[in-house]
Amino acid sequence: MIPSAYPSDATMAAMTARMLLDIRAVHFNTKDLFTHASGKQAPTYIDCRKLISHPRIRSTAMDFLTCKVMRDAGLEAFDNIAGGETAGIPFAAFVAERMALPMSYVRKKPKGYGRAAQIEGEMPEGARVLLVEDLTTDGGSKLKFVDAIRAAGASCAHTAVVFSYGNLPDTERNLAAHGLTLHSLTTWADVITEARRGGDFDAETLEEVERFLDDPEGWRASRGLS
Repeated sequence: MIPSAYPSDATMAAMTARMLLDIRAVHFNTKDLFTHASGKQAPTYIDCRKLISHPRIRSTAMDFLTCKVMRDAGLEAFDNIAGGETAGIPFAAFVAERMALPMSYVRKKPKGYGRAAQIEGEMPEGARVLLVEDLTTDGGSKLKFVDAIRAAGASCAHTAVVFSYGNLPDTERNLAAHGLTLHSLTTWADVITEARRGGDFDAETLEEVERFLDDPEGWRASRGLS
């Protein structure tokens, strides 16, 4: 069912941040740091995949994401919804169901057997594809998925995520240079605002996390981290 409500960006950002906090998808620890996929350490970690285990929150977030994409990109802008392996697959399925569109998914690399496919499902040549993922940091993984979609003969000019870091200035610039527009619901700044309002973390932790988010590399360097 296609959602018919179109909340403001500010409302969606705040509510999505609150939902992520409520399901404990947001983790801050300024002492025992988290190691990210890049190998770098940080006092922040977010696990948007937890959304799939909370039906009411999941449904609300997917309604928001669908509304935002249809409002910003157009109601008839897409022919196919693609999820990026693996975290993006369930979110792509939820959005595809709401938009009444076919769904496919993109592997990180071609599988080494059978048809050696990188695109699973049907993605016709010339199809206008929306790439859906759980989150984006610098946008690097999005470019690989988009390249695979385009190599298959489809087009992809938009990607939608629940969460964008929002503190990496090159992200949208890098995506735009690749012909890709980013649609996201909420950012670290929104989460910090909502966490402070709701008292989810103590003030000292939030202040230290903000210092990190303002200058991640400087924060790491000041602590002797690479």
